[in-house]
Amino acid sequence: MILPNTLNEQLEDSQMFTGIVAAVGRIESIKPLGGEADAGVRLRVDAGSLGLDDVQLGDSIAIQGACMTVIDKSATTFDVDVSRESLNRTVGLADTGEVNLEKALRAHDRLGGHIVSGHVDGLGTVTRFAPVGESHELRILAPVEIGRYLAYKGSVTVNGVSLTVNSVDDRADGCEFSINLIPHTVEVTTLKHLAAGTKVNLEIDLIARYVERMLSAGVSAKPSA
Repeated sequence: MILPNTLNEQLEDSQMFTGIVAAVGRIESIKPLGGEADAGVRLRVDAGSLGLDDVQLGDSIAIQGACMTVIDKSATTFDVDVSRESLNRTVGLADTGEVNLEKALRAHDRLGGHIVSGHVDGLGTVTRFAPVGESHELRILAPVEIGRYLAYKGSVTVNGVSLTVNSVDDRADGCEFSINLIPHTVEVTTLKHLAAGTKVNLEIDLIARYVERMLSAGVSAKPSA
């Protein structure tokens, strides 16, 4: 896959992911970083089957789709600090329990899902999660401001998992979209715990951001060298 120069530069300069969950870990403990109302927390995460031998302090790991920086580690666990702003804008980081984990993408890695930044754009609400044949149908109501980036057969990240949109229904209260989950995806991610009413982290397709920016800016000429 050949990427536009702007995307190549972002892969080199930023921590990126693919939305292919490498392991399901568990938040073991949550420690407040201060007594103030706006204080963040320190999480200790059991990495599960996610090998940490090649993880260094300062490396990035996506937790439920949110990019976090490793500040301490052992053979089987790692610690991250989460700001109050991140806690307010995500779900799944404020309580102990299972979490989807993915290490940051290296330049030579295979891009198995799609380009994911690990920056949560908003929260969606599950409206349906039920078996359909051998698979599961997942329906999510996204905020209006996210709905314009969702397209039939386009990509979206839900709790850190790269998924394909099967249908889009624009409504007055948002955009409801559906996803078909194969048994493997349900089995190896935390999506198995979803139910109607559950909040989920959503990240839109990175390419959609560039398309919107180019269209809104009326870009017609190549930038100067």
